[in-house]
Amino acid sequence: MSDFSISELQKLHDVARTVARLAGNYMREDQLRRRQTPLATREKLNSVDLVTAADETVEKMIKDSILKEYPDHAFIGEESYSAGEEKRFLLKDGPTWIIDPIDGTVNMVHMFPMTAISIGFCLKSIPTVGVVFAPFLGGQGTMYSAIHHPEGGAWFEELGPDGPTTPLPLTSPPPPLPLDAPKGCLFFGEYGKDRRDHPQSNLTKKAANFVNMATEIGGRGSKGGMVHGIRSLGSSTMDMVYVASGQGDIMFEAGCWEWDVCAGIAILLQTGGIVVDSNPPLNLKDSDPIPMANLGGRRYLAIRGCSEDSTGRSPRMQQEALVREVWKRTERLDYQRPV
Repeated sequence: MSDFSISELQKLHDVARTVARLAGNYMREDQLRRRQTPLATREKLNSVDLVTAADETVEKMIKDSILKEYPDHAFIGEESYSAGEEKRFLLKDGPTWIIDPIDGTVNMVHMFPMTAISIGFCLKSIPTVGVVFAPFLGGQGTMYSAIHHPEGGAWFEELGPDGPTTPLPLTSPPPPLPLDAPKGCLFFGEYGKDRRDHPQSNLTKKAANFVNMATEIGGRGSKGGMVHGIRSLGSSTMDMVYVASGQGDIMFEAGCWEWDVCAGIAILLQTGGIVVDSNPPLNLKDSDPIPMANLGGRRYLAIRGCSEDSTGRSPRMQQEALVREVWKRTERLDYQRPV
């Protein structure tokens, strides 16, 4: 997968965990300051696409810390990307950090705890190290992380007042997917920041997709999926992490960016999950293997890891079958990169 040894990847993982904790401490202190001073926000695309001084401060904190340790590595951060004029997909094959300093800024503004620091590291365009830290969950925050490597691993930890704890492994054998999936699954999806209202808008299609997935079997012109529930956390990072950790089954997302999902994908891949395009690739035959999603494609359909089921289907067979069932129940979404 890479020219990096497992010991080098472990060091990268340790650096990312340390930086995430520092950034999380800043965010927790910043929330305490808000009791005296209201949080100032600026709109980017619209009134649900917000940025705060904390977003920019945390990104600089992470960038400076990482580049001090790895000055030759590339760095892609949400806020610096958003402020720049270059909007192409910037990822190359070299070692690259992809960062969302605060995913779930609207949640943070409202003090809803589904807010995360997402630190991803790519080699040869594949998410290889991922650290996601939710500073407002648990005692002093909750961290999910992984090294995507045969000798790597995936971990969960809740931080206490005395500092880092011993991470717990996320790699215990997960249960099979439901035999009639998506029936019986827990489904994660976001409405996103594109709120334009017309019959063919992404917002209209997403709303229809979510209703399709929730509707009884046979309903909605046979598109009913009868999932156990729809969850919209306001953070694509947290959606992806909960599927990666087996706390959900499906994440269907479009309109977000590589920094929203990079770290989560590294965790997902290490725990046996897959991520493909939320739009079925054109000309893909039923017998064709389904390719991995383009990290810069802005469309992601993630399925959790699983064990062989009672009919003898392998994990990959179950996952690809579920992907095709989700595709049958959802409309194609049109998200492009700005030019």
